[in-house]
Amino acid sequence: MAGYYLPSEYLGILLFIMVGIGFGLITLWVGSFFRMKRPYFEKLVAYESGNPPTAEPRMRFSVKYYQIAILFIVLDIEAIYLYSWALVYDKLGMFALIEMFIFIILLLVGYGYGWKKGAFQWEK
Repeated sequence: MAGYYLPSEYLGILLFIMVGIGFGLITLWVGSFFRMKRPYFEKLVAYESGNPPTAEPRMRFSVKYYQIAILFIVLDIEAIYLYSWALVYDKLGMFALIEMFIFIILLLVGYGYGWKKGAFQWEK
């Protein structure tokens, strides 16, 4: 049969997808035997460590909180990038040094911009 081709490389992926879907369906089916069948108010009410709730569950956070969180993430990514760069610096040479200077300058410009805008001041 000329023209008939079955890509056998995808057989593992197909098997992986089938096992994943099967596991999900079997887990939902087994869970149906253990989940709540007769819900009533005391079972459905939210609790905080066994105590009745004292406030609304949806609290509003300041934008400053998210700005500080993003700054921490950026600093973590910078540390990972600098570490991996330091490991292979001798193989990359001058090009890697220039790239790293550009990267650090961009981070310093962003840091200065955040400082100018007051992103590091928690209360204004």
